[in-house]
Amino acid sequence: MANLKEVKERIKSVSSTQQITKAMKMVAAAKLRRAQDRIVQLRPYSEKLSTILSNVSSGSTEEGMDTYAVEREVKNVLIVPVTSDRGLCGAFNSNIFKGVRQLLNSDEMSGVEVSVLPIGKKAHDFYKKTNFTHIGDYSTIFGDLSFDRVREAAEYAMDAFVEGKYDKVFLVYNEFKNVATQIVRTEQLLPVVASESEGGSTTNTDYIYEPDKEFIVQDLIPKSLKIQFYKSVLESNASEHGARMTAMGQATDNAGELLKELKLTYNRTRQAAITKEILEIVGGAEALAADS
Repeated sequence: MANLKEVKERIKSVSSTQQITKAMKMVAAAKLRRAQDRIVQLRPYSEKLSTILSNVSSGSTEEGMDTYAVEREVKNVLIVPVTSDRGLCGAFNSNIFKGVRQLLNSDEMSGVEVSVLPIGKKAHDFYKKTNFTHIGDYSTIFGDLSFDRVREAAEYAMDAFVEGKYDKVFLVYNEFKNVATQIVRTEQLLPVVASESEGGSTTNTDYIYEPDKEFIVQDLIPKSLKIQFYKSVLESNASEHGARMTAMGQATDNAGELLKELKLTYNRTRQAAITKEILEIVGGAEALAADS
């Protein structure tokens, strides 16, 4: 059985850890509220814009209108994994790496060259050690998250696709559902996929264009792609705080359970020590009485 000093030091250490995890949970909860508000406000706009984009792209036949929808033989693929800058958020980052591996193991990725444009420090550090071609450095994008910073990464992917460097671009990120649930999503950013109805047929919606169709579409498509890219980063940001809040909550609870066990051990050890001292005193008193 451990001595009192060792148990006391462990209790002090676990109590200190519990205070830290509790504080981190509160910080994550505060950040989550702001991140959740941002993604909830953006979702309807992003989804409607994506629907319009898909419909317009599927019905476009004019020259230059299918710049971002052109289908080519897939030889080079760009994957954009979105992770966090810091850890202590459970399986949040490892799930993204697992999602990328599942994408790489799919039939459509057989025999293609893969490049990675990591978003977040964890993805940057992870893929820097792999054999994949590492593109760009957006490891600090969450330090001051804004549309302008995310737009730079989106524009790189879009320009590289138009120039023919990549034949497909995928986003892999955590979609925020609630504090305890984050779902890994793999979405094809480029080429733009035409929308389909429930029956599987392509849906075409008639729009009135002002000033003209070509001008609207050439402005709409890049904007929609950047919004879609930005939405995935905001989803990941909210998911990160939710995952960290859950992980730190569980860590706090586990620390509390451990403290109960340690305090019980401490009391038993202290009781055993006191009992031992009493027995020694009684034994000594009886020995003195016998001598006299």
